[in-house]
Amino acid sequence: MARNKRQIPEINAGSMADIAFLLLIFFLVTTTMDVDTGLLRKLPPPLPPDMPEPPEIKQRNVFQILVNANNQLLVEGDYIQITELRKKAKEFIVNPNDDPNLPEKELKEIEGIGPVMVSKQVISLQNDRGTSYETYIKVQNELIAAYNEVRNEEAMKRFGKPFDKLAEWQQKAIKEMYPQRISEAEPKNVGSKK
Repeated sequence: MARNKRQIPEINAGSMADIAFLLLIFFLVTTTMDVDTGLLRKLPPPLPPDMPEPPEIKQRNVFQILVNANNQLLVEGDYIQITELRKKAKEFIVNPNDDPNLPEKELKEIEGIGPVMVSKQVISLQNDRGTSYETYIKVQNELIAAYNEVRNEEAMKRFGKPFDKLAEWQQKAIKEMYPQRISEAEPKNVGSKK
């Protein structure tokens, strides 16, 4: 007498690879990647060990900005709001009336423009370790905007076009007139929150 064996049905695994591949494609298409945010800044190359000391910078050529842990700005000894920073920075960069309290100027020959008085300005930024990232970015944005506005105004005056519409040699000449000099010191713990 023959026994009635039940056969166990097999699972068809042939399409599992296709399903896994489709899930992978779905994941890649629907996932959003973090976009790098921050400041676009080119850091200077490392200094050679035998480099001589840099020359002293006169105090009148330095625009000092201190940001404390309470996100308050102390600019040239005065507390100001971030909204006022751009205007003050522009006035310092340009020194339109040759104010003796603002940066010195030196005569420089710039290719394509000729002899021009160029400011020896340096903007010095010092943050506290407790400064919020938001305030740090706002201060950086205001400083960059000040340089951009100064360069744009000079481009309109000299070439009748906005800075970003100028030819490469014209942009280079304007940048030489108003070089972006922002010195950022290492953050300190002065005035931090307790």
